[in-house]
Amino acid sequence: MSKRAHRYLPDADGWVPAARRVPSPNFDERPAGMPVDLVVLHNISLPPGQFGSGDIEAFFQNRLDPNKHPFFATIHQVQVSAHFLVTRQGELVQFVPCTQRAWHAGQSDFFGRARCNDFSIGIEIEGCDDLPFTLAQYDTVAALVPALLAAYPVRAIAGHSDIAPGRKTDPGPHFDWARFARQAGVAPGMLPYQCPGSAGQVTNP
Repeated sequence: MSKRAHRYLPDADGWVPAARRVPSPNFDERPAGMPVDLVVLHNISLPPGQFGSGDIEAFFQNRLDPNKHPFFATIHQVQVSAHFLVTRQGELVQFVPCTQRAWHAGQSDFFGRARCNDFSIGIEIEGCDDLPFTLAQYDTVAALVPALLAAYPVRAIAGHSDIAPGRKTDPGPHFDWARFARQAGVAPGMLPYQCPGSAGQVTNP
């Protein structure tokens, strides 16, 4: 493993050395004995369609200013956080240790397994459904995900829209799953929604 790749491996407490740490209060303990076996990819932009404002970090830390933008008045009391954010520049930010349950997926179902927060790691990619992601973002996500696979018994990678269909649309139509899989070295069998024929190998014990 290269020196760069090693920096993406979570430590014993679930923190990734390569990430800038911005602790969020929006997490709790995973159920006892619950393995971390799913990675969920999201997109987020605050205000919607705008990037680099710092408001995502504020949102995940419960300090979003409701007067800054009309949309913020509708969400500032919502308590959510992913484990990670990948900015447009490819910077990795971590809010919650991987060992804990971040509140990122909401009502969700992974092939009959409800409450995906219990067993998943959430990665927010700064973006929206209407625009492509940056090369720097693919580089960072492709470095982080293999490290998570090395550290935890991850069996699958899914989009938020896969586990919350009809309710969520992210990471959206501009996320290039084939590029991500190729760059991260992820086998098709790890992507059960993109490669439906492989679903059995990640859902069967």
